[in-house]
Amino acid sequence: MAESPSTTTAWPTQLRLSQQGRVLSVTFDTGESFDLTAEFLRVSSPSAEVRGHGQAEPKIEAGKRNVAIREIHPTGNYAVRLSFDDGHDTGIYTWTYLYELGAGQEKLWQTYLNALESKGFSRG
Repeated sequence: MAESPSTTTAWPTQLRLSQQGRVLSVTFDTGESFDLTAEFLRVSSPSAEVRGHGQAEPKIEAGKRNVAIREIHPTGNYAVRLSFDDGHDTGIYTWTYLYELGAGQEKLWQTYLNALESKGFSRG
C-alpha cells in the first residue's frame, strides 16, 4: 500500500506570506497548494501552550480573528516556527503538519468553530 504524501513525501516548494501577514500560502511538490489564514494557523499551533501540557483536550484559542504572522523562522530542513503579532511564537510547524492542516482545513476549521460555540467563546 502506498503511503500518503502527508506522512512521507510532501515537501514545500514555496511559502509566501500575503495580506499583511494574514495568509500563508504553501505550495508542495505534489502540486497541491493551500492558503492558510494566520487565525487558523494560530489556533492550530502545535505548541504545548495550545495543545495542552498533557491534557486530554487542547486549549481553545479564542479572539484570534485579527492575528497576523510577523515572521517565519526556518527550523532545520523540516519545519518553520511562526511568530504571531499576539506574541505567540513557540509552535514548530513541520512540513507534514502544514500539509495536514491544508488537506484537512475545512473539517479542522469547522471543528474549531464548533468548539468555540460550545464554550460560548468568540473569534473576536
